[in-house]
Parts: sequence; C-alpha cells; structure tokens
Amino acid sequence: MPNFRDKKRVVIKVGSSTLAYPETGSMNIRKSRALVEVLSDLKNAGKEIVFVSSGAQCVGAAKGGFPNKPRDIPSKQACAAIGQTELMKFYSENFERYNHKVAQLLLTRDVISNETRRTNVINTFNKLFEMSVIPIINANDVVSIKQLDFDENDTLSAIVATLCKADLLVMLTDVDGLYTGDPTNPESKFIPEVDNINMEIITMAQGSGSAVGTGGMLTKIEAAQIAAEAGIDSVIIGNKDPKLLYELFETDNARCTYFKAPRD
Repeated sequence: MPNFRDKKRVVIKVGSSTLAYPETGSMNIRKSRALVEVLSDLKNAGKEIVFVSSGAQCVGAAKGGFPNKPRDIPSKQACAAIGQTELMKFYSENFERYNHKVAQLLLTRDVISNETRRTNVINTFNKLFEMSVIPIINANDVVSIKQLDFDENDTLSAIVATLCKADLLVMLTDVDGLYTGDPTNPESKFIPEVDNINMEIITMAQGSGSAVGTGGMLTKIEAAQIAAEAGIDSVIIGNKDPKLLYELFETDNARCTYFKAPRD
C-alpha cells in the first residue's frame, strides 16, 4: 500500500452515514467538526481539498420534523433545500475557525453534460483553487430531474475528480474497504489493492446503503472505475475516525482499499 504524500489535489467524499446519527438523522456534530479540522489541517499541509458532502436531505428531514428520510420527490427536495443551508452554515462557520474559506457548488447531470456549463464549472474550480478556497460540492437535489439524477454522491465525486483534474479520490464509508464478501462474515477477506476493476470485483461489491445513506459499496466501485478511466487513483477508507486520513497521507499502512488507475 503506497502513501499519498505527493497527491496534491484531492477530492474527499463523505456520505450521510459519516455526517449524521443513523438513529435520528441529525448531524453528528462531534464527528463533523473533527472532519473539518482534519481537512483544514491537510490544506495547511499544502493539499488542495475538494469536499463532496452528502447529508442535505438527511439533515433537512431531521430539521423539518420528519421521523425518517421521506420517499416522495417533493418532500425530498424540500428537505434538501432545508438541509443544504444547514450544512453550509455549519461548514462555513467551522472552516472559518481554521482561517479557511469555502464555496458551494451544486451540480446536476444536465450541467455537466452541457459543454458550456461544464466549462464554466471547470473555470470556477480553477479560480477557487487560485483563491485558496475549499469547494464544497453536492448534487442539486432541489431542482434535479429524473427523480434526483444523482441519487448518490459516489458517482458525483468521481465526475468532480475528473472535472478538476484531481490526483486522488478518497471515499469515506461505513466499512474500511472492499472485502471478498459481507464484511461482517469472518470468512470474508479484506482487499487492500485493486489493479483492475473487473466483474469479479463488481460481484464482491454487492450490497445496499445504510439507513441514512443512499449509496453502497457497488456505487463506490463504479466511482473508482470512472476515476480510473480518467487516470485518477481512488481510495475507500473507513469513516469512524476522520484522523485516519492522516494515516493515508503520512504513512504506508493505512487500512483502506486502493484502486490503482492504469498508467500509460
């Protein structure tokens, strides 16, 4: 397992299960603040951080008084509208504690597929990097079509990594990486490195998301494949402690699964 000290521009994606308590859907303030601190410190160390954050619908549902995440589209979009303001207020205030500025980019597939809009997004990324601002990305669920066209942010994070020409995509999740089977099964073996995403790897990734999230291991494998096709390495790492990111960037023994992009 290599370390990633030399990876300068890094996309870090977190899901709702990282940011919210599964029992209530409300924001896990302690973990979220710890994550902001680590990301701020990594930026202080010279990395350009792009932060893809889920959680708007989940946080908005809790704020709006829903006992669970709603299933109908109008309620989902209303919760996203509520939750997005809550998330950005939290991020703005907490990154400011470490003297870092943030910016919000909400994306949909039609924006990315339109050449002019896509160029505008790329230009915005480049200007924000020039200004030393941390871009915070989410799907624009409030106005999205086709039943929330990014219904999980793993794919979005890979597309963002491609748009901003990232050196590495890091996806935090409930498990510490890819296993040959169910991670709770003691017979399943941990896979530290993947050189080629084939049908065998895809079959291993079957499963569903958590109670508060929408993705699963399969969507992360698909995201790693998108990134690999753009020449970008990917990592899946556990979300229990944000400080594990230090191990990823400072040592060669971080517990994670590394997806190596093909080299020319």
